Amino acid sequence: MTGTTARRTVVSIAVSAALACSTACTGPGGSDDSGGTTGPSGSTAPSAYAAPSSRPPALTGASADALRAVERATGRAGSARVESTTVMGRELSLEAAGALGWDDGLTGTLTITYTGGTTAETMRRLGTTAMEARYLPDAYYARMGDEFADRVGGRHWIKYVYEDLEDLGGGAGAGFADQMRNTTPNQAVKLLLSAGDVRKVGAETTRGRRTTHWSGTVGGATEQTVDIWVDDRNLLVKKVERGRTKTGELTQTAYYSDYGVPVSAARPPAEDTADFKELLASQGS
Repeated sequence: MTGTTARRTVVSIAVSAALACSTACTGPGGSDDSGGTTGPSGSTAPSAYAAPSSRPPALTGASADALRAVERATGRAGSARVESTTVMGRELSLEAAGALGWDDGLTGTLTITYTGGTTAETMRRLGTTAMEARYLPDAYYARMGDEFADRVGGRHWIKYVYEDLEDLGGGAGAGFADQMRNTTPNQAVKLLLSAGDVRKVGAETTRGRRTTHWSGTVGGATEQTVDIWVDDRNLLVKKVERGRTKTGELTQTAYYSDYGVPVSAARPPAEDTADFKELLASQGS
């Protein structure tokens, strides 16, 4: 393998890891100019927010009051255990599990397992089928396998500074820093509050807990459906978001439990960490 090809392989894998880490904790991201959303790799998912001119009037009445109570209670809880599955068309399928906090920016740790898609194939080529992701208020870190480390001076971790991801070419990272900083389970509730067709589906049992199911459709260049299940404490128990990406259907299902659980995430040792921005720069050298 030539030096140029090796560097491109490293960057490709770093971008794939960035997509997985951001998708696992945020789901669909901030909107781009076309009405779709972009992750740090430039992959487009359905827009989480309709353009201002196409947004329906703000939801009012009993439904709005109920959903705002969920938004407040879930936001105040500060942390939770999370289990999620995500499918982004042909590009990516993954499972994630861990604990996340949002009292002072996003913090926590997830174990991300690749289950399918072209991104999983890219990662498997370097012997990585799962990785640990650590989220801190200013950056997140992805732990790669030994084969990747052999290509970057023995370093196992990649550091992704949110502000650096904002500067990716073509606007691929626009709004990414705010997206990561504002990631909380109640973002799905905020989506429903912007929907024009919110409805209370009814009482259901979710993982053994009595919940109320709400559903709605968020507009934009493409429609995205959002379903949430909340318990009698107004805490989010489950969410499902569905839409389309350029490579096919997008579905993310997440379960939340143990609200208020202690959360911590330590920065990996600097000597074992490669900076994503430097890896990108090395591609052109």
